[in-house]
Amino acid sequence: MRKLLTLVACGVLFAGVSALKAADEGKKVTITGDAVCAKCALKEAKTCQNVVMVTKDGKTTNYYLEKNDFFKDAHQGLGICQASKDDPIKVKVTGTVVEKDGKHILTPTAKITAAE
Repeated sequence: MRKLLTLVACGVLFAGVSALKAADEGKKVTITGDAVCAKCALKEAKTCQNVVMVTKDGKTTNYYLEKNDFFKDAHQGLGICQASKDDPIKVKVTGTVVEKDGKHILTPTAKITAAE
């Protein structure tokens, strides 16, 4: 009986550790919204950074895209850097989202595409 309780306790412990690790890795989502440059259009950053603004129920949420291979292709290829708040680029992005310093950080896991 004692061995059984020890095994159950270990199982619960490892299940909790696995759940915490999954939460830290971020939640995979697909968003569609208006893309602009945080430096050029929003004047929020010192260097260029893709930002996708998603409006839902009258509230806008900004997703700051983590720089990776997909970031660069979209920034220049889709014209995000030249877009303005009045004339943004409609995009669809799939990736993992985490909240860091009060901002939603999205790491693209697939090519960023133009949306309609």
